[in-house]
This record gives sequence, C-alpha cells and structure tokens, in this order.
Amino acid sequence: MAFSVPIRFPAPSVNRNRRRGARIGRTVRLGQAVRRAALLTVGCTVLAAAAQAQLAPAGQPQMNLPRTTLMAGMYRIDAQVASTNAQRQIGLMHRQEMPQHEGMLFVFEQPAVQCFWMKNTLIPLTAAFLADDGAIVNLADMKPLDESSHCSAEPVRYVLEMNQGWFEQRHLKAGAKLRGKPFDGKR
Repeated sequence: MAFSVPIRFPAPSVNRNRRRGARIGRTVRLGQAVRRAALLTVGCTVLAAAAQAQLAPAGQPQMNLPRTTLMAGMYRIDAQVASTNAQRQIGLMHRQEMPQHEGMLFVFEQPAVQCFWMKNTLIPLTAAFLADDGAIVNLADMKPLDESSHCSAEPVRYVLEMNQGWFEQRHLKAGAKLRGKPFDGKR
C-alpha cells in the first residue's frame, strides 16, 4: 500500500524534470515507509494469531498445555504447565471435571506474592503455593466461581492447583516437599 503526498515547488525556475524526480523520489520513500509499517503490522498480527492458536477458544478449557510429572511422597501428579501470562490467566477455567491425579502447575518468572481466584472455574480446587525447592508454603481451598483472592503467604514462583481435598486426603500440609523437574537443583 502506498500513497503520495503532493509537494509543491516554488517558481518555475526549478527544472521540470528535477521537480518530477524529487516528487517521485519522495513518494517512493514515503511508500517504502508505509510498506515497512504494513509488514511490521502484518508480522505482529501473525505472531499474535500464532500465540492465540496455542490458547483455548473463549469459553473452552485449555487441554493441550505441556505436561510434567511431580511427586508428592509416593503420589504421582500429572500436571499441565501454565508458563505464559495468557496460559496462567485461563488456568483451569471452564473445566467440568479433572481426574484425581491431574493438576495444573503455574510457573512465574520471578518469586512474588501470587494471588488466585476462581472466575469461570467450575470445579472446587486447592492451590498449593510452592517455594523454589518444591516445599509447600501454604494451601488455599477455593470455591467454584468465587472471585475472592487466595494468596501465597510469601513470595513464590510456583502454584499447583489440584482438586479440592487432594492434599488433605494425603495428609500433605505446609512444609511437605514436592519433587519433579521444576524443582530439581533449586534450594
């Protein structure tokens, strides 16, 4: 896409060919700038579309996230990993059910006080706020569709959501350690 801006030159003393050349040259430069801007816009749109394709459609649960295996004592957890902002925002929303051995591990770039709510989340969950070494800092039971905040007691990088009651049934409390790839080598 290109457009031209009319440029008026003073007095007929300027050579007519030079005048055309200058005008065409400026139009070409302006056209190139517009083309660059258009390519940049198209490139950004393609990247955004590719990122959106990784997410679930609106109102649908995200089921195709990467997975990792965690261990809590002798109990195995098959956890989906939500590591991007968009994945973390959707989390376990719109799920009708979740198998007992499954959960979702939220991974943040830096430790901070993490707060979770249950907007559009249909199943009761327990959030385990985890230190870098996999130790449970605190647990929070969360009710479906409740928009109250449930926060970590201290800065953490990891939060594991499981079906409500999973930790209690296995007698896992603050201080218990989870093992797995995300926590390897972290102290």
